[in-house]
Amino acid sequence: MRNCTPISSIMTKRVIALTREDDLEKADRLFKRYKIKHIPIVSREMVIGMLSYTDLMRISFAETSSTSEERIDTVVYNMFSIEQVMAKHVITVTEDTCVREASNILAKAPFHALPVVENGFLKGIVTTSDLLNYFSKQF
Repeated sequence: MRNCTPISSIMTKRVIALTREDDLEKADRLFKRYKIKHIPIVSREMVIGMLSYTDLMRISFAETSSTSEERIDTVVYNMFSIEQVMAKHVITVTEDTCVREASNILAKAPFHALPVVENGFLKGIVTTSDLLNYFSKQF
């Protein structure tokens, strides 16, 4: 394993992001459509928060597939804004952050994704899954 592999070599570069003006129904659709678990919240491409699928499920009764239960989720989602549900104090990394450093951050944190930024602007995202895939290829 190299001494300092930059996070840019394993991060997802085509990031799905939302703004504080978007709604939680849109977030739910994106989580399900793209099978992702974390969405950075941006304002003019600058990271202002992070929404996880877990955050959404905390305010929802349960993940559902029936029409009547989906209507219940819609009502619940309309009671909150993205800004009310998102994590506002987000730890970020830069593209040249070492994979090892990002791993150490996520190993100790109660969250599972780090936005990758340059001068505050969103460049990518790295998740615990990205790190596990990277480490599994090393051995």
